[in-house]
Amino acid sequence: MFLRILLSLLLAMAAVAETRMTIEQLRAFVRSSKKLGHSDKKLADFLHDVKLSYRLDERTIEELQGDGAGPRTVEALRVLAASSKSLPAEPAPEVKPAPQPIPPPGAAEQKTALDEARDYAREYTRSLPNFICTQVTRRYADPSGLEFWQRQDVITSKLTYFEQKEDYKVVLVNNRMVDTTFETLGGATSTGEFGSMLREVFAPETGARFEWERWATLRGRRMHVFAYQVTQPRSRWRISYMREREITPGYRGLVYVDKDTSAVMRLTLTADDIPPTFPVQQAMTTLDYDYVEIAGRQHVLPLKAVVRMRSGKLLTKNEVEFRMYRRFGAEATITFTPDPLSEEQTTEQPPK
Repeated sequence: MFLRILLSLLLAMAAVAETRMTIEQLRAFVRSSKKLGHSDKKLADFLHDVKLSYRLDERTIEELQGDGAGPRTVEALRVLAASSKSLPAEPAPEVKPAPQPIPPPGAAEQKTALDEARDYAREYTRSLPNFICTQVTRRYADPSGLEFWQRQDVITSKLTYFEQKEDYKVVLVNNRMVDTTFETLGGATSTGEFGSMLREVFAPETGARFEWERWATLRGRRMHVFAYQVTQPRSRWRISYMREREITPGYRGLVYVDKDTSAVMRLTLTADDIPPTFPVQQAMTTLDYDYVEIAGRQHVLPLKAVVRMRSGKLLTKNEVEFRMYRRFGAEATITFTPDPLSEEQTTEQPPK
């Protein structure tokens, strides 16, 4: 199966806990909440649980009032200002000079890059070694729809890849030993990270339309970035809700191709034209690859996948990391969950 996403509304209806913000985050939050149409009362109620990292001044409150903050929101802001009087002022943001743009490659170089990436995708799964790795899935939810994420659980699994087939065994949940499966745990899950997503995007029968997007730097390497789109009739991306309803939407996204090796180092997918009656209204995935050494040889293997969905106001997010790769047959016992990867490892940088 290309990609399967399961969403359980039991995942998290937990209340949003106390949230800490900078002044800049507060500005962005109030303004975006007004644009999204949240009521004055709802916004004010949320601000009652906010703690500030810096001092809130009257000028900022007046700016937000001018941007449309209602009377209850303004009252809540003044309470925040009073409680933050002893805090330091927020430092001025560092102004960095904008990088000089790099001219796009010519049409011939773009075609060559796409042709080589297509060949790479076709042979990718056949080139993978048999291996074992640790998969860590951190699942988050936000019932308010405002992207204030609350972590629900951390699932640590032993992933075996043998003769182009994946096998998962859940060994830890919140660092407690378990003997269960993803299906038993419920909630949001995904598959397809080890090649099927990549293969489908470049498959001739998919008929994806590609066009040049930009240069980028990812993990220190120069990338061709191409935008692509797959129409619904040719799509094989399936989204399943509660294992009872399923759709196959069209999708679009970006492909990051290493300029020097033609390896695909990032792939994004966003569902298009989901039927309005389907419970999941938004679904998107970002999959990062990186160079990994197994038994003395370098291979390009999944590093991290982020799967996000929306059902009504409920937002869910899975951050899936692939760690501790080793050759198939190596004896290893998973007794702890590795710390999260640093954000620098998956942050796109301007081309240099």
